[in-house]
Amino acid sequence: MLTMRQKKAITKELRDRYQRLSKKEKIIMLNEFIRLTGYNRSYAARALRIKRLLGYLNIAGKRIKYVADRKTKREKKRFYDKEVFMVLKKIWIICDYICSKRLAPFLEEVIPVLEKHGVNLPRFIGQQDKTIINLMEVQVTWKERKDTLLRNLRKRQ
Repeated sequence: MLTMRQKKAITKELRDRYQRLSKKEKIIMLNEFIRLTGYNRSYAARALRIKRLLGYLNIAGKRIKYVADRKTKREKKRFYDKEVFMVLKKIWIICDYICSKRLAPFLEEVIPVLEKHGVNLPRFIGQQDKTIINLMEVQVTWKERKDTLLRNLRKRQ
């Protein structure tokens, strides 16, 4: 059984070679590395993928590792604007936090009924009709993604 220091030395030594290999050669090398160190396959692959360790830093009693090859997460473009989201949130709350799959077909009926009964949906100067039309076109997949966000907002209230 290898010590942790020996495993780290082996990882450091094999890392550069691993990154230059083809996919088939990487599989062979990864299998040998797993057999040698006893690491889990996904952890071993990640350990060999990391290009360079910059160092460690202790913050609030926790040890944080700095790595040079972290990729930045791409931001997705918002399909619907903030006004639509806020109106949808208010309708969702009024409908007693109904799930997104049930809310989707219900939107066409609930918006005119809420306006008829005087529920104060947020008004946007010159954009009210556009907002309501966008609400009618909200896709179920979008609402499924936002459902998690809305649940988290409810927990915070």
